[in-house]
Amino acid sequence: MNVDKLLCAILGLSLVCSFAYARDLNQDEALSLRQRGVILPLEQFIEHALGLHPGSKLLEAELEEKNNVYVYEFELLTPQGVVRELKFDARDSRLLKDEED
Repeated sequence: MNVDKLLCAILGLSLVCSFAYARDLNQDEALSLRQRGVILPLEQFIEHALGLHPGSKLLEAELEEKNNVYVYEFELLTPQGVVRELKFDARDSRLLKDEED
């Protein structure tokens, strides 16, 4: 394989990997987005997630950004001992994912 083909392959792979990468936002970034009205309040999503699975316990909550799309991701432990992963669009509260983890 010549150098040009190898460089093209590496560049292509790095582009694919960068599109698949979701970045976790810290609390300062989340607060800034909330204050500017870019995302809805975390509490609203926690209530919604727990309402979908009554009796569940919240294990983890994260705000991620991927390609300028903000997503709240939650892990819940149901009363049956099943861990569920839920994802919501942080801008409009649309449920994007609800499945066993």
